[in-house]
Amino acid sequence: MLRIAPTSKPQLQPGEGGWLDGKVAIITGGASGIGASTVHLFHEHGANVVIADVQDNLGQEIADKLGKNVSYIHCDVTNEDDICNRIDTTVAKHGQLDIMYNNAGIIDCPSPLGRILDTKKSDLERTISVNLVGSFLGAKHAARVMVPQRKGCILFTSAATAIAGISIVGTGMSSEMSESDKSQAEDALSNLVGNLKGQILKAEDVARAALYLASDEANYISGLNLLVDGGYSVVNPNMVNIFSAFMG
Repeated sequence: MLRIAPTSKPQLQPGEGGWLDGKVAIITGGASGIGASTVHLFHEHGANVVIADVQDNLGQEIADKLGKNVSYIHCDVTNEDDICNRIDTTVAKHGQLDIMYNNAGIIDCPSPLGRILDTKKSDLERTISVNLVGSFLGAKHAARVMVPQRKGCILFTSAATAIAGISIVGTGMSSEMSESDKSQAEDALSNLVGNLKGQILKAEDVARAALYLASDEANYISGLNLLVDGGYSVVNPNMVNIFSAFMG
């Protein structure tokens, strides 16, 4: 996460008022998974939330359910004009942009564990375009309005696989699966790589981390790579197995 000119810290405790009262947030990929959980949590804590996504029905359904402080706009994060217009429209409506959460992401390959030989060049280009370039464009245009404001917070969702061999949170990214199948698959994956006994990593856990980082409670935190993985990257079972194999 990145923060521009941290604001003063309010004396708030969890449950006493909203951590994001009066703030304006854009959440890309906000129609499902981690994004949807974050939309609900940010709204609960007093933020005006703009959902930016390409899943029109899901995004509008959330906006209609939560009410006037939440709106939906179709936004393809790979299209710079879409990102630019979304940010400019938000600032024109609310007068400011406090939080830009670049959360949109895809897994565009034959399977999450697909071999490089099975992966098409177009799959790789699409994944990079959404996950990397989309985040770059969101940060670029958020900074364009936040720097003159002298305040703002830019967040990114990334994968802990950059640190450890594997760490999974179920988000139902496969649109072909039924809701029941998605739920079962999410729990199975989380149980498979879970590190804390009795705990399963959920989208809501990542949303709570985003809430803290976006709030003034984290007013002097910037440039942080916060791993929400239950310590998996520190105590990686794969590494334990490797050491066990070598030690006999």
